[in-house]
Amino acid sequence: MGYFILVIGQTVVLPLVSGIIELLVVGGDPILVFGKWWVFWGVGTRLLVAGLAQVSGKGPTAAILGSSAPSVQEVQLTRELGTANIAMGLAGLLALIPGWALPAGLAGGVFLLIAGILHLPKKGKNAQESVATWTDLLVGVVVLVLAVRVLWGALGP
Repeated sequence: MGYFILVIGQTVVLPLVSGIIELLVVGGDPILVFGKWWVFWGVGTRLLVAGLAQVSGKGPTAAILGSSAPSVQEVQLTRELGTANIAMGLAGLLALIPGWALPAGLAGGVFLLIAGILHLPKKGKNAQESVATWTDLLVGVVVLVLAVRVLWGALGP
């Protein structure tokens, strides 16, 4: 149950609440505001926490690979994925620096979008995998919308 609360919190609740509070208090372009918070929470904290769990061996990644007793290679692969997630998560935390949301979140957002797309056709996903798939897609799409908005603003009149 803790997994679901953490992932839904990081990828739905906290970005929405943070964005609404900022818009009410400070104002701004909703796409830029919500995009920043989705990068911070959905890429930053989510990938950082996932990476730390993977590196520590406490995460579900090896089980998703289909192994109740992971091999040395599966443990190594999980730890390497964990280090990449830590790096992208730390970058995502920089989204709160003005102008950094898109560059800080692009790698993690694209990674999550592609991961979600690759998980879509998998049959027999358990509840954790289903939540991960749909929240990966959500964060990835939000980062792409942010990218289009930022690039449109940079190229526009």
